Amino acid sequence: MTQLSAATENIECPLCLGEGNLKRTEVLDRLGVKDFARVAQLSAEEAIRLLLQKHNHENQSTWARFEAELTKRTAEIEQCHRNELRSLASRTKELEAAAKRSEQQRVHEIQHANRRVEDTLREIGELRERNQELETQLSKTARRGKLEELSFEEEVRTWAGICISEKLPRNGDFILAYRDPSGAPMEPRLLVDNKDKAAITEADIKKLIRDAKERRSPVGIIVARAEAQLRQLDRERRWVHEDGVWILRTTRQWLPRDLEVLKPVFERMRTEGADFLQRNSALAEEVCRTFVDLDEVEKELKKASKAIDAATGLTSRYRARLEVLCDNATAPKMPPVRENAIARIAQ
Repeated sequence: MTQLSAATENIECPLCLGEGNLKRTEVLDRLGVKDFARVAQLSAEEAIRLLLQKHNHENQSTWARFEAELTKRTAEIEQCHRNELRSLASRTKELEAAAKRSEQQRVHEIQHANRRVEDTLREIGELRERNQELETQLSKTARRGKLEELSFEEEVRTWAGICISEKLPRNGDFILAYRDPSGAPMEPRLLVDNKDKAAITEADIKKLIRDAKERRSPVGIIVARAEAQLRQLDRERRWVHEDGVWILRTTRQWLPRDLEVLKPVFERMRTEGADFLQRNSALAEEVCRTFVDLDEVEKELKKASKAIDAATGLTSRYRARLEVLCDNATAPKMPPVRENAIARIAQ
């Protein structure tokens, strides 16, 4: 197109036969003719230029809008991602804190469980030791109780006029009774429970009452090994009526004497019924006072016996001392004057 433009730009002037050069526009102007092709070309070029300019402008505007929208959307997406990242970071921190707390709690629970297991094992060990000690004590008590019962049975079999049963499997230890002339046991039957422990308890009395009711015995006797095993209440209420059963609190040493004191009462029970004393409350109180008085008399006798023993011991010691002094003493020689005075006194 440039070559065509250059070829059509300069033409031979038909007027000067090519001696001079005129532009086509000049020739056409001189001839009064317009260059429509040129105008069309220029118009087309201008239109294309304007169209291209408009297109470029619209394209640039579109791209600008696109870039703005892209920037906006990118910023929104970035902001959304930032928010999500912050939320995720916050959630991660919360989860890490929760995991840390959970781990601490788990460690604390494990430590607490370990302490509980250790405490339990220690308590089990202590309970095992206590159980062994209790088993040892129970075995000792059982052996001691068995020996006490055997010893009591052997002692009672030597008492005249009294019979004793074999060892009872339950509800008491033995049953005592007086013998008739033929040797058969007579009523009332006396249920005996032997105790060799630090002190008689109320539970022992309740058990004796229950056992006496099971055996249908109107009298229950609880026999302690020594007087010190009886409580003050037991000493003050040696013979009482409780819950339908007469209870005698006594010791191995007191029992023969107590049975001898109660023998007339047992004879009246045998002839008038087991409720004989319930109908004679004054007599029952007198029997109870009798036991208290007998215990006081025995205490005084013990004191007197101790005093006699102490006096006997002192007498023996002083006698031996005087004998030693007499053996070690030497007879002094008396002067003649003193001998004459003694002779005159004798005359």
